[in-house]
Amino acid sequence: MELCERALAAHGPILFLTGAGVSAESGIPTFRGAEGYWQVGSENYHPEDLATNAAFRRMPEEVWAWYLYRRGVCRAARPNAAHLALVEAERTLGERFVLVTQNVDGLHVRAGNSPERTFCIHGNIDLLRWTDEHPRTRPLPEAIPVDWPKARRLGEAERALLQRPGGTWARPHVLWFDESYDEPLFRFESSVSAARRAAMVVVVGTSGATTLPSLIVEIASQRGIPLVCINRDPSPFTETAAQAPEGLVLFGSATEYLPALVRCLTG
Repeated sequence: MELCERALAAHGPILFLTGAGVSAESGIPTFRGAEGYWQVGSENYHPEDLATNAAFRRMPEEVWAWYLYRRGVCRAARPNAAHLALVEAERTLGERFVLVTQNVDGLHVRAGNSPERTFCIHGNIDLLRWTDEHPRTRPLPEAIPVDWPKARRLGEAERALLQRPGGTWARPHVLWFDESYDEPLFRFESSVSAARRAAMVVVVGTSGATTLPSLIVEIASQRGIPLVCINRDPSPFTETAAQAPEGLVLFGSATEYLPALVRCLTG
């Protein structure tokens, strides 16, 4: 593929940007559909209602129960061929490899990508941080069960692990809808810098609904570098790639197209 040859002949990183479409092929739902609804009392909440700092301040136990259930779904999933292809890409490309992921499930690192070169711009559902200890993160306590049934709510044991005696709560290490990207927690500047230096940007399984991924694709388009978009459905990103002079759109699954693209870049 000529785009790959030109990217490899240039300087700068090969930046991969992944979204929920990659995780969906491991069986993780996007949680924006019916699977994501959460009942508190007689009221159903949408993910956009629960995944906010405002909701957490109002009902921390209910938000935690929802995230612990989601964490169990994520941990039950296994890396797929697209994840493994990105492990091979990092192994071969070395310092030229950068992975920016919107996914909080941790599957990229579990598959074998290094934390240093994997920018989890929306956080990691396996981590927490105390609300008074920004920006330090730590793993969830091992005593909290990974397999968390949907109907289960926090008990005394979980409250003791997630709340200090003075009332301060730990919170999931995720970027909520009413929060902004930053560098210490979400690698904002690192991601933008990589996009500005990139020799190629490969977008996989994301619709372009959040600001930092949109900025990365906009930078790639403005710079005129090779821009490849793999997605099942049309999106703002596929439209941008289709209009780019060095763009390529591949409509289909991540497991179908990403391994082949990585072979072009590494073989």
